[in-house]
Amino acid sequence: MALQVTAQPTCDTLILSDLHLGADMSRAREALRVLRGNQYRRLILLGDIFADLNFGRLKKEHWKFLGYIRKLSNPKRNVEVVWVEGNHDHGLAPIMSHLVGVRVYQEYQWEYQGLRHIAVHGHQFDGFVVSNVRVSYLIGTLLYLQLQKWDSKNKTLTRFLDRLNTRWLRLSPKVAAGALAHARHHHAARIFCGHTHAALHEQDREHGVDYYNCGAWIDAHPTYITVGEEGVEIHEYVEPAEEDIHASAERNSADSETAEFDDEAGLVENGLLENGEYEGVER
Repeated sequence: MALQVTAQPTCDTLILSDLHLGADMSRAREALRVLRGNQYRRLILLGDIFADLNFGRLKKEHWKFLGYIRKLSNPKRNVEVVWVEGNHDHGLAPIMSHLVGVRVYQEYQWEYQGLRHIAVHGHQFDGFVVSNVRVSYLIGTLLYLQLQKWDSKNKTLTRFLDRLNTRWLRLSPKVAAGALAHARHHHAARIFCGHTHAALHEQDREHGVDYYNCGAWIDAHPTYITVGEEGVEIHEYVEPAEEDIHASAERNSADSETAEFDDEAGLVENGLLENGEYEGVER
């Protein structure tokens, strides 16, 4: 059944992670449809929104996604936009407030329905990434980005390698265990992570703690999370029908605020980019 691109009942929080803007596999266009097709009081971008800090890799749909985030951050929208730093976008805090008007957190906590919630990317619980930052960047990021260019249009090989990497390193159980321990330490009822690229829900029934992973937006079946009166739900994005896409495009074209910035021109004018890369970040 196709996902209807229409306004949904307002939820408290919508969470998505691992968009990897700049990567060929990034599904920024589809993620933007989700943001436009739902109503929420808070949006949490849960890390690895960028593939790396080379903005020269960004495509038109990637800039459009960033432009929409910038519009959402306008106080008139009454949406709290939270950016939690991931290992791929480490070091962006100095420029993100100027780029899209969003504050960057290492970890974000909020209260809802009397429960404490924590959002943290999850690489903090991945010992390999923490101990091998340089190797992770050279092999896990640069080589992976190049493989995507060599792969077929459907990115079958790179998606297979991504799933294999998650299983080989046992990322899902490692991050889940670390996150649950972190939530218990901070007396939180729910904790949300990304990083593993695998949507997941696990419970620590003894301590009454729930762990949720958002999945990723480079997969054939991207997922996102909503937190609302009905609880926490993991949603799988399904491509909308063609007529729904056209109807949504017509509604968006009528918005006088569209295309606040669709490309890097505004950033270059502000002196934020040199040769397509933010030079102030240490890898």
